[in-house]
Amino acid sequence: MTTTDFGSATDIEGTEVEGTEVEGTEVEGTEAARAEAARAEAEGAELDGAEVENIASGELGPWRAWASATGPADRAAAEDGVRRAYRLAGLAEPERVVWVGSPRAAVTLIREDLADRGASVRDAVRSAPWARQRRSLYAELGAAGWSAHWTATGGRLWESSQALVDRIRTGVIEDLAGRDTGKEAAEIRLLLLDAVLGQHDAPWLAAFPADDGPLDALAAVCRNAGWWWPYARVVVLSERPVALHRDEAGRLDHGDGPALAYPDGFALHAWRGMPVPAEFLAGLATLTPERIRAEENAELRRVMLEYYGYDRYLTDSGARPLHQDETGTLWRIDLVDDEPVVMVEVLNSTPEPDGTRRTYWLRVPPSTRTARAGVAWTFGLDAEAYAPTAET
Repeated sequence: MTTTDFGSATDIEGTEVEGTEVEGTEVEGTEAARAEAARAEAEGAELDGAEVENIASGELGPWRAWASATGPADRAAAEDGVRRAYRLAGLAEPERVVWVGSPRAAVTLIREDLADRGASVRDAVRSAPWARQRRSLYAELGAAGWSAHWTATGGRLWESSQALVDRIRTGVIEDLAGRDTGKEAAEIRLLLLDAVLGQHDAPWLAAFPADDGPLDALAAVCRNAGWWWPYARVVVLSERPVALHRDEAGRLDHGDGPALAYPDGFALHAWRGMPVPAEFLAGLATLTPERIRAEENAELRRVMLEYYGYDRYLTDSGARPLHQDETGTLWRIDLVDDEPVVMVEVLNSTPEPDGTRRTYWLRVPPSTRTARAGVAWTFGLDAEAYAPTAET
């Protein structure tokens, strides 16, 4: 079996990993699984002591780390996992292993230069072993037990990993097909669905015993590489990202360069989960109130305001207060083709250690007309009911 490297050595600035995984309870994205979870919840399914201990002992930690890992793949270990997955599926080992720098490069190569690859064997090496193991565990635990087990294991990693997978797929399609939504985009989407997700298969792999033969082979690739495409004669393996930045909610987020970047230059830019153009981020450092007002895209304008700071924008744009009373000051920013931003400026009644009092800005509904009504809204009250006896 020969190995070919189409990966790029291009460096991307910023190789740190930032962000926290979001806990979720979806399982493999199927309606049947969601129904199982809902039924188990209705029946009052609870985690037993072993499940709780599984979480407490940090057994999910390695899976979480592999799902978010950046840096070069361990190619030897990944290829060994691929070979074992083929053998355990009853298949001959692939004749060639081709390495690429990103999922985008993999799709490009498969479309343009791998006519001899043979048929996809994804179902044999990935889907069939997973289905067998799931049926076995489901039969052992029952509906409620399976749902509780999933919630304690893979479900805790699923949501953020799946969101990242969806964003990568969308980014590849946009890069290669542009705004086309026809035949070319459909072809690319199908090729992306042919991939085994490597490190991003960590959520569902975490739900099964680590020593299971076929799944152990897949786990070896998960630990050591990115996405991969198994065909009868050729395997295409992708490197992992070199940079991954996420916010506290697990969304792609970076104001200074790509939020996700691969070694061959494929990159995704995002602000708090919202995809943005690279040139847009480059201009954030030089924002002015005039530039913000001139932005025609309402979503991008909101990003600008968040980056610039609502309080700073109010000050620099010479805004005047809409209303003021003993609770604070109500400000309003009118925006073209978008709802106004209305905020209450309040002064913390508890002094800081140095004797100063901190100012807070509370965003409130556009219909708010008084500062008291705005502050009351943040407590879930109407203005008449808001009468604090002691401020903190």
